[in-house]
Amino acid sequence: MKNTPLVVVTDSPFPSLDPAKEALKIANAEVIQADSNSEEDIIKAAENADAILVTYAKLNENILRSLKKCKAIGRFGIGVDNIDLKVADELGIAVNYVPDYCLDEVSDQAMAMIISMARKIPQSNNLVQAGRWEMPAVVPMHRLRGRVVGLIGFGNIPRLMVPKAQGFGFEVIACDPYAPIDIFEKYGVKSVSMDELYEQSDFISVHAPLLPQTKGLVDYDAFKKMKKTAIIVNTARGPLINESDLIKALDNNEIGGAGLDVVESEPLTADSPLLGRDNVILAPHTAFYSVEALEELQSKAASDVARVLIGEDPIYPIKA
Repeated sequence: MKNTPLVVVTDSPFPSLDPAKEALKIANAEVIQADSNSEEDIIKAAENADAILVTYAKLNENILRSLKKCKAIGRFGIGVDNIDLKVADELGIAVNYVPDYCLDEVSDQAMAMIISMARKIPQSNNLVQAGRWEMPAVVPMHRLRGRVVGLIGFGNIPRLMVPKAQGFGFEVIACDPYAPIDIFEKYGVKSVSMDELYEQSDFISVHAPLLPQTKGLVDYDAFKKMKKTAIIVNTARGPLINESDLIKALDNNEIGGAGLDVVESEPLTADSPLLGRDNVILAPHTAFYSVEALEELQSKAASDVARVLIGEDPIYPIKA
């Protein structure tokens, strides 16, 4: 009789777990879901689990130390700040994530926000929907060709943005001290300092990882260095931008506007000063989403868990 490892899903935003279950068939795994993502329910469901699949639930030290036989944790996503990696490493639990499941979607969203802001599409739509056919209300607008898009970070997503931006005639510059210079040359992108990026860019797209040293990276000092007409777009992590400083910069006309798929604290509160502005586009953290992306996310996360369960190495491991 084949061994049947138990895989517990702590929480799931997915309409179906079929892609994950399909990927786990190679390990002959049984898949169950915890009653909720509370610490108590996770421990109850997973204390005898061979592996865990997690989306947003917090896998803290107490939960991890309660696991009697867990070999693997798969994160349905890119960030792993909801998992205590140090304790997992100490306990010998392999942790994997999916760093490349929504590259097309996020780069598309960032470009869509840039173009929408540049052409004032949401503002124009609101005017017409309100019965106002008034071109003067949305002027001025400038030609895209020759304008500068500055990328904060030059990993996989911003690299995918480059040909999309260049297709509209944008010049692209980027700041990433960790990216090798030959990568910039490969993509035809000028490597600049952060100050140079702030000063030269007409549109700034944020793609840095959220780390203690990058929290609040874009603050009021940064906004003051930007062009008065600059548009900043964030499809990465909300806390990369100091939100109160952004609001102050918008109020003081230090910048031209913002496109935000993410904010410091989600969901955005009903009384947020970011609401009701013609020069701000807001999306409810949807940049990652497409039907295909979520299927890929489930399959890749579960496949790595299955690999660990059958004695193989995961493709996307992550360490503390």
